[in-house]
Amino acid sequence: MLTDEIKRYVDSSVLCWLATSSINNIPNVSPKEAFTYYKNEIIIANIASPQTVKNIKVNDNVCVSFIDVFIQKGFQLKGKAAIITKKDSSFRLLEKPLLDITKGKFPFHTITSITIEEVKPIIAPKYILYPETTEEEQIQNAVLQYKP
Repeated sequence: MLTDEIKRYVDSSVLCWLATSSINNIPNVSPKEAFTYYKNEIIIANIASPQTVKNIKVNDNVCVSFIDVFIQKGFQLKGKAAIITKKDSSFRLLEKPLLDITKGKFPFHTITSITIEEVKPIIAPKYILYPETTEEEQIQNAVLQYKP
């Protein structure tokens, strides 16, 4: 399910947002900055995510979203999450690409691994309301808007 296009958006996104829900269906969304893909899964370093981990342990249904803030396109991925601990045989393998991202500056003791079941594109409303909108125009507008 992780196409080359989705992987490009993962690579160009600074943050992703991981949505979880407690056993009582209380939602929680938190930004994650150390994330990537491995094979057909999204993997996220659990740096400071006690509520996320707690929720996944009782309800493994999650949604992760990411966008390229300049192009204003991205993806919403829904699936099942698992918490990978240092005791798991796959931890060292999954840890490597996340350590490449964090450069070892942010310790993490668990990894969230998400098996994708559903994919939905995210696009800014301007693309829909004004179909002639180009990605280049979106980039130019975003640069002007976010320029310090």
